[in-house]
Amino acid sequence: MTIRSVLRMGNPQLLQKACVVDKFDTPFLHALCRDMQETMLSQTGVGLAAPQIGVSLRVVMFGLDENLRYPQAPVIPFTVLINPVIRVVDNTLEEDWEGCLSVPGLMGKVPRYKRIAFSGFDVSGAVLEQEASGFFARVVQHECDHLDGVLYPHRMRDLRSFSFESEMAPGR
Repeated sequence: MTIRSVLRMGNPQLLQKACVVDKFDTPFLHALCRDMQETMLSQTGVGLAAPQIGVSLRVVMFGLDENLRYPQAPVIPFTVLINPVIRVVDNTLEEDWEGCLSVPGLMGKVPRYKRIAFSGFDVSGAVLEQEASGFFARVVQHECDHLDGVLYPHRMRDLRSFSFESEMAPGR
């Protein structure tokens, strides 16, 4: 396993649409997912998309047991999701704080759908289907945005909430 460098906002690779994965259960795909997991955990991340480490493939992962960056967040089962598709279950938008490993040290309020369903494949090519709500839905939407070249600041409605974490009031 290798901890990879995370590309930061401004890198043109983060603005590109990622390619569909067409071969599953390959040594390359397994190694990529191991590297992504190691990288995500080393950065105290809740999710990571392959484009964030410079690999233009439609692969995301997310998961949270305990996390210092999001101490109040609920548990999210660790999931590798390949070629994801999101379907909105509840059109209600909730605005809440987000951060990103590609936008280090900053946070902003981003509107996201309250409840979604997502589908795709695991690393072996098995179909995955699940629903998510609240913070879990936010994380899935955030990571999948990376596959289309979208960073959370692009979705912000009011840049006055775009802040350095170190300058924010406790409790936000």
